[in-house]
Amino acid sequence: MHRRLSVCLVLFLSLLTVAHAQSPAPQAQAGFDVKARQVYMVEAETGTVLFARAEDEVVPAASLAKLMTMASVFKALSAGEITLDTQYPVTEHAWRTGGAPSRTSTMFAALKSSVRVEDLVRGVTVQFANDACIILGEGIAGSEAAFVERMNAEARALGLEKSAFANATGLPDPGNKVTMREMVLLARHLETAYPAYMHYYLEPEFEWNKIKQRNRNPLLALNIGVTGFVTGFSEEGGYSIVAAVNRDGKHLLLAMGGMESDKVRTEESRRIIEWALATFERRTLFKEGETIADASVYGGSASTVPLVAGDEVDVFLPKDNSQRLVARVVYNWPVRAPVEPGQDVGTLKIWNDKQLLREVPVKTAGTVAVGTLRSRALDALIELFFFWI
Repeated sequence: MHRRLSVCLVLFLSLLTVAHAQSPAPQAQAGFDVKARQVYMVEAETGTVLFARAEDEVVPAASLAKLMTMASVFKALSAGEITLDTQYPVTEHAWRTGGAPSRTSTMFAALKSSVRVEDLVRGVTVQFANDACIILGEGIAGSEAAFVERMNAEARALGLEKSAFANATGLPDPGNKVTMREMVLLARHLETAYPAYMHYYLEPEFEWNKIKQRNRNPLLALNIGVTGFVTGFSEEGGYSIVAAVNRDGKHLLLAMGGMESDKVRTEESRRIIEWALATFERRTLFKEGETIADASVYGGSASTVPLVAGDEVDVFLPKDNSQRLVARVVYNWPVRAPVEPGQDVGTLKIWNDKQLLREVPVKTAGTVAVGTLRSRALDALIELFFFWI
């Protein structure tokens, strides 16, 4: 079997610095820590990791599962499968499991009534209502179980490898599980794929069945730039949250879990958001079209081809840090001639110590024709040498 070698070109960016962002106790982050067992915070536009701890640990989903519920609902709306004016009945299952008798978060939809999709969307995004989740699932897919199949299929399509869902609500079930990293990925998908529906998460209150309830996201009332999403709680996993922040030209996505109380969740969410907004600033590592590295070419008229990123490569870095960034270009060696501009050949990985900050695809920025017979024979000998070592 022919073997390809993965080559790493290391670039030391000595003029740029970054704080360490992942350790059991993130003591290198200017003395900042947070009272959460699992944390993942990124700057959304660049994908820079600002804080991470146990972000891939699988934990009970609780109401964080409602992000996947709404991703499936918004997909159906965007595809024209349903409309905001579509009406669905309130079944016995939805009423007993998520409605008034359940004593869980509910919009108090009346048994055997019909509710418009837009009102059900408000019920989920404003009140985190379990009855609204079930009514939407049953209406769209015919049953909650069939809707859950959609949720899991969509999760796999989005690259959520560890998260899984057993119901539309996140109510206790061993099959409901998520990670903080994947919740941030899902939140980013909601923002980018369905911007027309994000305003529902910002509505301060919602009234249904003559009962008015305020938005259950405790961060909205703090006026710190939060624009969504959801909170959760389970006996095993503690208090959790997923939040989006847009303020001072920064766009943050945060997922945290394992906190001991609702009060701690609110306080720690505020602290980490304020810390990130005050601590980090945007810096450019490579301009658009700037050569990042040169990749070796096999059998070509030239021995190398320059590599570039598609866009400007920016990261968010602490304003007063003192460590050094390292950028690594990883690609399968060698690139084979002929080479045309724009071929995706590898990935630029930007690291600080053991923390991966960003991954950016790189592509060829030049043309390399097939070389002479002599040059190809020489390249074959070189490749054979590397194959055996």
